[in-house]
Amino acid sequence: MKHVHRPAARLGGRLAALLTALAVMTGLFAGTAAAAPDSHGKPTRPPVRVPNNAMDAVAQMQPSWNLGNTLDAIPNEDSWGNGQTTKATFDAISAAGFRSVRIPVTWADHQSTTAPYAVDATYMTRVKQLVDWALADGLYVVLNVHHDSWKWVEKIPTDHDNVMARFDSTWKQIATTFRDEPRSLVFEGINEPSVAGVTDAQKLQYLRELQTSFHSVVRASGGANANRLLSLTTPGGSPTSAYMADLYSTITSLNDSQLIAQVHYYSWFPFSVNAAGGTLYDAAARQNLDDTFADIHKTFVAKNIPVYLGEYGLLAWPDHFHPSRIERGEALKYYEHLNYTARVTGVTTALWDPFAYLNRDTLKWRDQALFDWIKSSWTTRSGTASFDKIYVPKSSPIADRSLTLNLNGTGFLGLWQGNTMLLPGRDYTVSGTKLTLTAKALTRLAGNRAYGVNSTIKARFTRGLPWQIDIVTQDTPVLTNATGTNESFTVPTQYRGDDLAAMHSTYADGTNAGPLSWNPYQEFNVAFSPDYPNGGIVLTPDFLKSLREGDPATLVFHFYSGATATYKVTKSGTTVTGTVA
Repeated sequence: MKHVHRPAARLGGRLAALLTALAVMTGLFAGTAAAAPDSHGKPTRPPVRVPNNAMDAVAQMQPSWNLGNTLDAIPNEDSWGNGQTTKATFDAISAAGFRSVRIPVTWADHQSTTAPYAVDATYMTRVKQLVDWALADGLYVVLNVHHDSWKWVEKIPTDHDNVMARFDSTWKQIATTFRDEPRSLVFEGINEPSVAGVTDAQKLQYLRELQTSFHSVVRASGGANANRLLSLTTPGGSPTSAYMADLYSTITSLNDSQLIAQVHYYSWFPFSVNAAGGTLYDAAARQNLDDTFADIHKTFVAKNIPVYLGEYGLLAWPDHFHPSRIERGEALKYYEHLNYTARVTGVTTALWDPFAYLNRDTLKWRDQALFDWIKSSWTTRSGTASFDKIYVPKSSPIADRSLTLNLNGTGFLGLWQGNTMLLPGRDYTVSGTKLTLTAKALTRLAGNRAYGVNSTIKARFTRGLPWQIDIVTQDTPVLTNATGTNESFTVPTQYRGDDLAAMHSTYADGTNAGPLSWNPYQEFNVAFSPDYPNGGIVLTPDFLKSLREGDPATLVFHFYSGATATYKVTKSGTTVTGTVA
């Protein structure tokens, strides 16, 4: 997908790239730079035996991982902070249990813009080096044309002949370079193709032309390319029903048994970025996933066309550099649900990783518990609960508190605090799927009742990983009056153990206030952002400058405990005034 990156300083003086909400912009390694040496020295693995049946081959690719923000980075491989990839990266991915890797490549900055559109030889050599390292580790590899889709291919309506000539030339050069590689190398014609300023019907027509030409060019190049697996996609990689139906028509018209359908999935948009009230992985988000995968299965898998989910994740999580806009437990539910549903619908999944999961410097997972959860979901279900926190108000006596268990086909075994099992009846009760912790147990677990997380317990199930539950002492957050400017304004906030979930923003006439004009719930980290260390809620310049002159906007801040706090902000010229409502 198309991402927005933000550079930041890193230790050692290297430039880093931060991936945020909706998109990853990708580019390339400088054509004149020397390829990074491989100093790892681990033994290679036997080559993959690729089944003749494409359905079997793609199933064998599960699970898959994306080497994101690397060869797709703009303009060079290390421009977005992931440094120079070595064979050790693929060793780590293989050792972690992945069976395939997608290597996105943007060719634009390493290719002549005029005929014959030659790709820089040094760059092509570097791409081949990474492909060969991955293949040597027994991994399938998916190689593509990545952000070229929006850098020049999308100009096809106004520059048709030149775009087609360049596209064909690019694939002729790739196909020639890799024609003798094993069939465990898969070619992907184009990533998330976009076509500017045309109707959907025209968009589909141009994409059919591009992908049919890609197919012809590769097959005509001979060698292993004669029956290499080829991946075709939809506009933007979207799993929209009409787009997938058109892709099905394209695939069947080519009469080639070695074709793969590729789409991408980043969850229901409001949940994926925390906007429009999407604070929880709720019924709407779950239904969106269920419907999407059912449609994928019906359109392709049930008709013996394999599907490669070339990218999945959340658009704005995990983010190790900004306040977390997706609640952790809700994100875990999504990953568990997605990988289970992919298994039962026969879809191979590729985790999009721009830098958010694997630390490319240390080759360690940035959040080992998160990766363990994702890995477990490849093979088994895990139980969860309606939330991963129990809030205990400090201002009132401790009472029984309940959660709903999501068994997901497992059985509930009990609750543990560390190695100590909590006692059923005394510490908790279970009635159906209702789990209730007693006031006596919560009193013990809350300890001195300092605001914040007092203790952590785990619910264990007959299969999968345990579900972590934090016991949190909390009271309704307190806001304070403030003044500032349309460039800098912070609502002084005593969080008192709570966490910010959402901001509802309207004017007195009921219309929405803020840059997200179609919904009153503004986007987290775009219109507003918590500053927990300094006790504030930051209203961004984008939000402040969108406000009407002199018309007070009423902000209702929602917190994960269920508490709310109301505030009014008024913009007058460049001055912003905030008052507790």
